[in-house]
Amino acid sequence: MVKAARISEPVPFSAINVTPFIDVMLVLLIVMILSIPNATHKVPITLPVDGGATEPEQPHKLAIDSAGALFWDGGRISDAELPARLTALRADAAGVLHMQTDPDARYDRFDAVLAVVKRAGVEKLGFVGNQPLPD
Repeated sequence: MVKAARISEPVPFSAINVTPFIDVMLVLLIVMILSIPNATHKVPITLPVDGGATEPEQPHKLAIDSAGALFWDGGRISDAELPARLTALRADAAGVLHMQTDPDARYDRFDAVLAVVKRAGVEKLGFVGNQPLPD
């Protein structure tokens, strides 16, 4: 005699598979973690205000050669002279400073000079070219 096995009717599965949702959420979280630091990084810049026509400014040029020597408007200066010149530049309302650094100069030298410029409070500053300085 053959016994018949009773097979129960399949019950509908009412739960949602959340694994794909968790995967998408983790990918979005990683994207946000990587992109937020770039979006919040700021460099403080004072932009000029349109005040009408002004006379052209005669910029002073501070150059750093490949050996790290400083030049102010073409003449060599020492590190001790730089703060006094920057203070005089800051006192001049039309004073502008252009910095030019030889591409072979060490970055730490450029960074040290730029820190002196920042401490002096020079606000009108520009960076000029990337060509080697003439000898």
